[in-house]
Amino acid sequence: MFFFTRYPSSTLLKTYFLDVQFNRCITSQLIKWFSNFREFYYIQMEKFARQAILEGVTDCKDLMVSRNSELFRALNMHYNKGNDFEVPDRFLEVASLTLQEFFSAVKAGKDSDPSWKKPIYKIISKLDSDIPEVFKSSSCPQELLQS
Repeated sequence: MFFFTRYPSSTLLKTYFLDVQFNRCITSQLIKWFSNFREFYYIQMEKFARQAILEGVTDCKDLMVSRNSELFRALNMHYNKGNDFEVPDRFLEVASLTLQEFFSAVKAGKDSDPSWKKPIYKIISKLDSDIPEVFKSSSCPQELLQS
């Protein structure tokens, strides 16, 4: 699910986790789960952006996340351990943009400000995609729900 939405609302989660008996605690836990997913995602983006700078990359447009990239492999292993789910192309586009935003911010020295990541989060939060209907199925494999 993270491949489509990095910032799901509680209403959206309730729509897709049909077998879950929601209460305040469970809703909070699912929101925290996505927060942890985002944290890993952004840590990887910053790490790879800094690595690109050290390797001498000068233009953010040279940074693309492809299915063959080390960054994609790290993200896919984290969100899709069993490789049971085809990662949508849109996720690669969003990941590329995220990497480019981190690269540009670090290169410009914006990382000296404690809140330097907030503008990046705002951009990425607007890029969520529609989630396929297969996620609503109560017979949907658990692996899909974790994707």
